[in-house]
Amino acid sequence: MEPCTTVLSADPHKKGDNNVDQQKITILYCRLSNEDALDAESNSITNQRNILLRYAADHGFTNTRILVDDGYTGTNFNRPGVQEGLSLVEQGLVGTWIVKDMSRFGRDYLQVGRYTEIVFPSFDVRFIAVNDGVDSARGTDDFTPIRNVFNDFYAKDTSKKVRAVLKARGTSGKHMGKPPYGYRFDPADRNHWIIDEDAAPVVKRIFDLSIAGNGPSRIARILEADKVLTTKALYAQRKGELLPERPYHWVEQSIVGILERMEYTGCVCNFKTYSKSYKLKKRIPNASEDMFILPDTQEAIITQEQWDRVQELRQHKRRPVKGERQGMFAGLVVCADCGSKLHFATCKNYDGKQDRYVCSKYKSGRGTCSAHYIREDVLREVVLERIRAVTEYIRSDVEGFQEDWLECRREDQEKSIREDKRRLEKAKKRLADIDVLMTRIYEDMALGNLSRERYQKMVEGYEAEQVALNNEVIGLEDWVATREEMEDNVDQFLALMEKYVDIPELTPTIVNEFIKQIIVYAPEKVNSKRIQKVKIVFNFLEEVEVPEISEPVMTETTYGRRKTA
Repeated sequence: MEPCTTVLSADPHKKGDNNVDQQKITILYCRLSNEDALDAESNSITNQRNILLRYAADHGFTNTRILVDDGYTGTNFNRPGVQEGLSLVEQGLVGTWIVKDMSRFGRDYLQVGRYTEIVFPSFDVRFIAVNDGVDSARGTDDFTPIRNVFNDFYAKDTSKKVRAVLKARGTSGKHMGKPPYGYRFDPADRNHWIIDEDAAPVVKRIFDLSIAGNGPSRIARILEADKVLTTKALYAQRKGELLPERPYHWVEQSIVGILERMEYTGCVCNFKTYSKSYKLKKRIPNASEDMFILPDTQEAIITQEQWDRVQELRQHKRRPVKGERQGMFAGLVVCADCGSKLHFATCKNYDGKQDRYVCSKYKSGRGTCSAHYIREDVLREVVLERIRAVTEYIRSDVEGFQEDWLECRREDQEKSIREDKRRLEKAKKRLADIDVLMTRIYEDMALGNLSRERYQKMVEGYEAEQVALNNEVIGLEDWVATREEMEDNVDQFLALMEKYVDIPELTPTIVNEFIKQIIVYAPEKVNSKRIQKVKIVFNFLEEVEVPEISEPVMTETTYGRRKTA
């Protein structure tokens, strides 16, 4: 990008044909966007500068200052050169502002009109567009607003073309940006990413730490304590440059950025953001369904299941506590009555026996819900016992469990998957037949063999059938996809059990991999005993109706002692 420079006229004593205050600055403004650069030499910065210097010299403008914005779009005025010039205008230091043509000043006709018709006259600034014959000293040019509108249309049309090119590239399966930390360009193919052997293990560790219950700020502190080079420091080291002053100082934003990158699962993910208009440069996050995601385009650093679990955990923000201990189940425990989170409460003056969870809407008895109080040590025992019971139940008859699982999920379906697929093919064939029939009746109507009224009624009937069939196809495809996903969930849970053959004690990682949610019910008093139900919802299995998983466990306390039923 070319810097702004100041150039003085070679002949300051030359007299011009205009009465201008030569003590004030004459701004010679040049602008070139990346799109304008395609229009050959005529719009180049060098050509603009030569035209403006020659015009200034021929017309006696001295005390000139050249301001350049190289590589900036004309659709907004947030450009360094133009902002510097406008600042001088507001200080009353500018007498004349000269551009090659109106489009060099800007392509937003509303903004251009505001400056040329309101701002510049307010500060007695003369505005000249050389090639367009515009000179405010000669009065208003009625064609200038129309010219500004055409310049705006040009910017809009260019924006459409650029977006079309980016859309085509983005949907071709190629990455649209540079590789994130953990990947690097393949030397044999710049469109392909390969594993960065130094950074990929760090990315994997960051995800593991997140699954273990650590937040971004704590992960950053762990990496700093272990002297792991930051992204900037690693790249500087490779280039032989000086390392940053704090080469191990990871910041929370960097960790968050890594945890949110879907590409670590081995996919292409394009169109993550969009802008509402070519005039607005603010990028807005795109909905996942509007992104282009293509799996298995490069080697994965983490699994899709790990990424999904991390995103789910990050949605459950954990409230910081004053004590040094952190709740193992924080963010996972919810109230059975109001659905709110149960907050973890502790006190550093005790050894942890008083650590407990309380409904966030209890508010010391002044809220809208009861406390649903439950101690963490109770939950530890309940969850550990439940995980052991479930894994033992499944290991005892894996094939039987798979059949029960699939049968459980099929109870509400009248047809089997095979029948659904047959119905799906039949519906698709009928849709194709309708297209042929509609073509035939149109030909009959055109040849006079079918009246227009009869044709219209038949078309309406076929179109109604098409809508019904399309809805049926969508429903059947969704159900088949859901069925296949269910089978994947079973495989994922079985793989998880193989990973943890024996579980002597709970860890945050085990909890976050196994448990999706813990539902705590309000306690009841039965025969002088405190009875409380706790329901465990497992990852991948959710609420499958088998007793060892879906039925809430009962906890009871008598005279300060607790036992699990």
